This record gives sequence, C-alpha cells and structure tokens, in this order.
Amino acid sequence: MLGMLLIRLRFMPRFFPQLLGKSLYWIGVPLQIFVLGHQSDFSNTVWLPSAITVAVLFLGWGLAVLCWRREQEGFEDELVIISGQLGKAHATRLPKETQRQLPWITELLPQFMSRYRSRQGSFILASMLGNTGFIGLAVVPALVSKSYWSWIVLYGLTHNILGSYGLGTILASHFSSSNRKDEWWMALRNVLCVPALWAFVIGWHSQDVQFPIIVENGLNISVLLVVPAAFVLIGMQLSQLQGFQNLDRAIAPTVLKIVVLPGLTGLACTLLGIQGDARLVLTIMSGMPTAFANAILAEEYNLDRTIAASSIFLSTVMLPLTIPLWLTIL
Repeated sequence: MLGMLLIRLRFMPRFFPQLLGKSLYWIGVPLQIFVLGHQSDFSNTVWLPSAITVAVLFLGWGLAVLCWRREQEGFEDELVIISGQLGKAHATRLPKETQRQLPWITELLPQFMSRYRSRQGSFILASMLGNTGFIGLAVVPALVSKSYWSWIVLYGLTHNILGSYGLGTILASHFSSSNRKDEWWMALRNVLCVPALWAFVIGWHSQDVQFPIIVENGLNISVLLVVPAAFVLIGMQLSQLQGFQNLDRAIAPTVLKIVVLPGLTGLACTLLGIQGDARLVLTIMSGMPTAFANAILAEEYNLDRTIAASSIFLSTVMLPLTIPLWLTIL
C-alpha cells in the first residue's frame, strides 16, 4: 500500500521504481539468497525441491493448455465467421458489396491469428510463472522452520532460472506476434548472467567460512531491509501497470496459478509422503502470484499485455487470502 501511495501521490520521482528494482535485482535479492545459502542446511535436499519445481512448471503449462481450449471459444466463433466469408467468396456466391470487402477480410485473418497466438502465450505464461523471487523469498521463510530455508532458495532459483529465464523466454518467443525470435545461446547467456545464481553459489560454498559477528549481524539486518523494500516495489509496479481494467480475462489464469496449481502440488506431496514444513514450502511457493516477468515478456515479445497485467494485479491482491487457506489445510 505504501508503494502504491508513493506513486499515486507523486512523492517519488518517476525513475525511483526502476532504480529500486535494479537495486533489488543486482544487490538486494542476491544478498538475501547469499545469506540464505550461507546459513541453510542443504544436506540431502538439493535434488528434491528442484525436481518438484520443474514438475510444477510443466504441470502449470499443461493445465494452461487444457484450460485455453475453453477460453478460445470466442476466437473460434470469430474465425468461423471469417473463414465462412472467405469460403463463400471463393464460391462466388457473395453479394457484390461483400466481394468488395474481401481484401479487408483477407487482411484481417493474419491479424486475427497473430492476436490469437499472443493471447494464448500470455495466458500460458500467467498460469505457470510465479513471483518466487520478491514475494516467495520474502514471505515463506517466516512461515517455516530454518531447516527448510534451503528448500525455499532452491525452489526460487530453479523457478526463476528454468522458468522465467528459460522456459518462459522460449514460450514467449514461440508465441510472439513480432518478428523477434531469440537464439538458444541468448537464453543461456541470460541464465548465466542472473546475479542471484552466483550469489547462491558463493553462499553455498562459504558455509564453512565463519564470518566475524559484526559481518553476520550486518548481513542479517540488510536482509530485513530487503523484504519491505521488495513489497514497496511491488506496490509501485502495481500502480504503474497499464491495462488491468479487464480483470475478467485474468480470472482463469489467476485461479490456475494461486488455487489449482498449489492445491495439486500439496496433494501430490501428501501422496509422496512429504509432510510438515517441506510440504508447506512447496505448496505456497507453487502458489505465488503471477510474476512481473510476464509483463516484461509481454512487452518484449508483443504478447497480450492485458492478460499479463490483469493476472499480476488480481493474483497479487488475492495472495493474502490464499496463504491462510494453505496454512489451515496443511
């Protein structure tokens, strides 16, 4: 709320949200991951959270594809009308007036298909990519014991690297309605340049290093500042989102992202014998709201910006309702 008020009342210059975002991306979040990586116990847990994260990503992708079939009914009706008009024109049974409109109909079909693909791409990405960085790392450590902080770090890193920077970029490029098509080596370069990845590697390998008390206290205090700063940034970003007025388009991907996906994750963990804080970490992290990376991908690859912005807004404001739900159930 503070972040939204600062922007709405214009107490901050326009460049401040971008400056805060870059500061958190390059310094704040990597510092937090470094501290969690340095202080967490990773014995016998390295593979399981990462494997569950990958499974959740592909599950979200599959559910989104299945649900899109219902969402596309309106598009199919439109396509039937256009295709029917084109078919009649070829049979020369159209009135002269409609025949004169044929060039317009012919031009409309490629635009229609382009809009269809861009909306499908945004729908899938909004249903599978979550804000595990700013929100997940800020919220979940306060809900579980310290012995499971490593699960939070591994889930967040795997999701961001393989999800947002990996699979998310590939899907955005595939559904792009522009001519931009990224090469695989560009995606690999983006992954290797993520500062949080290097912070985790350094924190993990420095577990045996005993820092002076003043350094340890300084790191812990700095992490406490990162969490509220991240939420202030989220408020600023929400207040600057454009195109989230049509919230009806965001209902389906939001329900998938923050209700269906974590619900299935919690059920699967129970069936696999994963209990307690471990199940809670995986469930809540899988139910994080739609990532702001979706808005960036929609802008970069010319996807449907309305679905991206609406899903971010709706899923973020719904989060205070879903977390107590999972705490109660689990």
